[in-house]
Amino acid sequence: MIEVRNLSYSYGKKSILNDISFSVPEGSFVAVMGSNGCGKTTLLRCVSRLLTPQQGTVLIDGRPAESYSIRQLAQQLALVQQHPQTDFDFSAFETVLMGRNPYQHHLQNESQQDWDIVEQCMKMTNTWHLRLALPGQMSGGELQRVMIARALAQQTPVLLLDEPTSNLDIAHQFEIMELLTEINRREKKTILIVVHDLNLALRYCPEALLLHHQQLLFQGPTADALSSERIATVFGVKAQNIGGYLRFER
Repeated sequence: MIEVRNLSYSYGKKSILNDISFSVPEGSFVAVMGSNGCGKTTLLRCVSRLLTPQQGTVLIDGRPAESYSIRQLAQQLALVQQHPQTDFDFSAFETVLMGRNPYQHHLQNESQQDWDIVEQCMKMTNTWHLRLALPGQMSGGELQRVMIARALAQQTPVLLLDEPTSNLDIAHQFEIMELLTEINRREKKTILIVVHDLNLALRYCPEALLLHHQQLLFQGPTADALSSERIATVFGVKAQNIGGYLRFER
């Protein structure tokens, strides 16, 4: 379970999130939505402790996130960022293997179990054929799927994903969302995912958080979050829900 209480974050004098509170029950699949610059990425980084909020508390399984060690927190949640770090020339296999680091002790070599988990996660994300590829040899979409495989290799009860489908073609967007849906159902993982495509959110994510003007405008069923009125308020466009598909108008 994730619980956020009265969270606020600012970059200098610019307020990004203001007094945000919500809870995400164990096993939920929740879309985080809102217009550009509303604080979606900042929220995920605060939950993952990449950023320290100026105010408020994040609880993971009832414990304040700051009470976990780095290793302990990495065993609780895995974060897939929108722009993966590719500063070093590790192969795709080596990159995914890094997801096993929270379970290894100092100077301990990877076990056969670690290698088996990496292979399984790469096959799940359709990246096993890329296992020897370096970052410069992969497309943006391929690299994104490798980073999702690394997060899965961490075997955490919570997955945080920041627009994981943004660099993917339509077929791979559906493939990744279907994969996350299956993981959520089968393994009961709690998934908090920033989604730019509202129709993807409507199709795959039962619950939603809708951010607007630094605050949480709505939490609840995604279909209710994406009502015509709320879409007009948050995104400034007209939309109609036709049979579970949003049709946008000028």
